[in-house]
Amino acid sequence: MFLDLDLIVRNAVVVTASDQFPTDIGVKNGKIKILAAGIPSQEGCREIDAEGGFVTPGGVDSHVHIAQSAAKGLGARSADDWTSGTKSALAGGTTTILAFAVQARGTSLIDAVNEYHKKSDDHSVCDYGYHLIVTDPNEVQMHTELPKLVKEGISSMKVYMTYVDLKLNDGEILNVLMAARKYKVTTMVHCENAEVIDWMTTNLQERGMTEPWHHGTSRPPIVESEATNRALALAELMDTPMLIVHVSAPEAVNIIRRAQTRLLPIYAETCPHYATLDGSEMRKDDFEGAKCVCAPPLRDDPKDKERIWEGLSNGTFTVFSSDHAPTCFDDDRGKKLGLIRNPTNNPRGNFRTIPNGLPGVETRTPLLWSEGVLKGRITPQRFVELNSTNAAKLYGMYPQKGTIQPGSDADLIIWRPGHKRSQYKIENSKLHHACDYTPYEGMMLEDWPRYTILRGQVVYDGETNEVLAQPGSGKFLQRGSSTLPGPRNQWLSEWRPE
Repeated sequence: MFLDLDLIVRNAVVVTASDQFPTDIGVKNGKIKILAAGIPSQEGCREIDAEGGFVTPGGVDSHVHIAQSAAKGLGARSADDWTSGTKSALAGGTTTILAFAVQARGTSLIDAVNEYHKKSDDHSVCDYGYHLIVTDPNEVQMHTELPKLVKEGISSMKVYMTYVDLKLNDGEILNVLMAARKYKVTTMVHCENAEVIDWMTTNLQERGMTEPWHHGTSRPPIVESEATNRALALAELMDTPMLIVHVSAPEAVNIIRRAQTRLLPIYAETCPHYATLDGSEMRKDDFEGAKCVCAPPLRDDPKDKERIWEGLSNGTFTVFSSDHAPTCFDDDRGKKLGLIRNPTNNPRGNFRTIPNGLPGVETRTPLLWSEGVLKGRITPQRFVELNSTNAAKLYGMYPQKGTIQPGSDADLIIWRPGHKRSQYKIENSKLHHACDYTPYEGMMLEDWPRYTILRGQVVYDGETNEVLAQPGSGKFLQRGSSTLPGPRNQWLSEWRPE
């Protein structure tokens, strides 16, 4: 039997979101062609022996900030461009990322996308797509430009309930949700109460309480849970699916879980730092705590991490994303802005001017695999759901991405078999991003990807820690609509959208 294959992965234990089975994987022209035991060898066909190790779909990181800084108004800059950021993704087993094209208030969504293409096209080494960040949901943007962008394969958008340059009021969010429902666009919401944060921040600064850990003081869990409850009320009013991003507070998790129990099409995302770190990281000596300033903040109660793992296990969380937002620590346009723009001259800085976010696109998948699967917190199938499949479905890429089956892209992670695993120490010097630190420095993992394969090509070799892909080899993905449950056509009054 001659199958005309380019690559055979032998002796694999393939894991999908529903199954786990031993097989060989045959690949042709970047697509999976056959799953079968004992595929015959063929001349000119590369073979990789998985040695009985697990093989999972390439990771889909659906929340990544590259060449973009949330604190741009302060003069901050992203550590990563599209080459360094996507190399880092591949080295951690992620073959697809979704980043953000940001609409400045009063400008065009289409212009924002065109500008972002200039940054990413010819530079990315993994496959990629964009979400829109909407700051001005007027009639033209929502009903003239948005439909055009949907036809171009951009089928998701994000809105903020905080940050002065980004936040929308409830009426503006309703405008977004109405358009999202009409054009079948996935809506993501950053849920924090802006007014409470502003009031708390002003009060803390008046008291001289500006150290990095007071970033968390200014954003107690109720700031997140109140905004989450309000966002879900707007989604129910409009009967529109919604994803709540980077959930950290157990109170917010409970609100989301109750909405899901009522069968509302509500989805949730959390991140590695909320599952593995806590607020003590912001209390490190001198200014070191600035490395872990992010929003929502790391929570102080170490038990909260286990609540996150419970939500990852029981299905409350749909996706597990890095929220990769890298700014260097030792950089006057990075975290040290908190020391430079420091009106109270506190030697430990001013949390208000520390750029939010931490790097994590490379460590996301290995952390979920090691801390989740290999420590018995989640099953391998649940790992695949969280790491790949659900994001592919939610953002209109399934089954091209997010699974291992004939016809899908041959995006694979080959893990080491149990007898060949050895502990892997996370060190920034080993990572491929352009950031000068990792918040996971020194953490011991049980495994790291042996190979990452993108469309049938080995793009990362874990034995040498080398990324083999060239800039521009990543493809822009034209995405469709979500295939997860959508509107229910159940209403709270006689009102209906158009």
